[in-house]
Amino acid sequence: MDCRSEIERMLKNSQTKVIMPVVAFGVLRHSSSTKQTVLSDAQIKFAYQEALRILKKHLGHDVHIGAKYEDAYGMRMSRYGFLSSIGHLKYELDATFTRHAVGLCKWIPDRIKQHIDSRIGIIPKLADAAERLSLAADASNFLGLIEEQLTLNPTSFEIVSFAVIKVHLEQFACRIYRDTRTSAHDRGVDLATNFGVVYQVKKLRVLTRSDADKLYAELKLNFDSERLQDGNVILVIDDISEEVRRYLVNMKVQSIKKDQLLAIARGFEDSEDRQKVLRVVYDEFRRDYSGSIR
Repeated sequence: MDCRSEIERMLKNSQTKVIMPVVAFGVLRHSSSTKQTVLSDAQIKFAYQEALRILKKHLGHDVHIGAKYEDAYGMRMSRYGFLSSIGHLKYELDATFTRHAVGLCKWIPDRIKQHIDSRIGIIPKLADAAERLSLAADASNFLGLIEEQLTLNPTSFEIVSFAVIKVHLEQFACRIYRDTRTSAHDRGVDLATNFGVVYQVKKLRVLTRSDADKLYAELKLNFDSERLQDGNVILVIDDISEEVRRYLVNMKVQSIKKDQLLAIARGFEDSEDRQKVLRVVYDEFRRDYSGSIR
């Protein structure tokens, strides 16, 4: 068994939070220090919580790591050949992982950091008001960050789109609310407003009529026909061809693409508005991904 490949598989399967690699790190630390290879669920929980504290210090934040411990975690680790059940809530660490425990304990924290950085980039630094102020003070730096995050991945696209639209609409005394999470990128995220319009945010490119028909069919499943017929559904997407944009307009569906989002962001001439965008971005990431570690 290639231990690192299994850890990589755990990372790949992580959605809103990196949990299984943290369990692995905790159990490996515990095993290497105590020489125990058989652990109870209570021992795994303790090892997991210790690992979270170490990783929070290593990363400098708790975004995208950790969640409340569940006794199912031990069983879930069996799919990676990491633990095997030998009784009720009692598990044995695989011999190969045991042999490589020390080396893996040195490697896993930096690998988790690299993984999280690739997912969320600079986001954790936005917790610092001084950092937000510095980024917002320079319009070109701010715009560069927004463009980078819109390009990074579906999660960043959905959250940054919301932040830009929210601050833009506030200038017209309009409100927008994001109630859904970003855990299912195939569905996108719905944004409700106080003026009857719903935005659906999806990081995708709609370049053909066939793409548009599939998307419209999905919208019909997600929203009532009256809302669609009244033109109260707006798509926020990565890119759309002009022909397809007009095609959707004829079906009363407006669209906003990434270039237009960037134009809106470019229009924030007041650094205070740019700071608001960065604050919303951080708050939404934290709402979805914070481990709430104490």
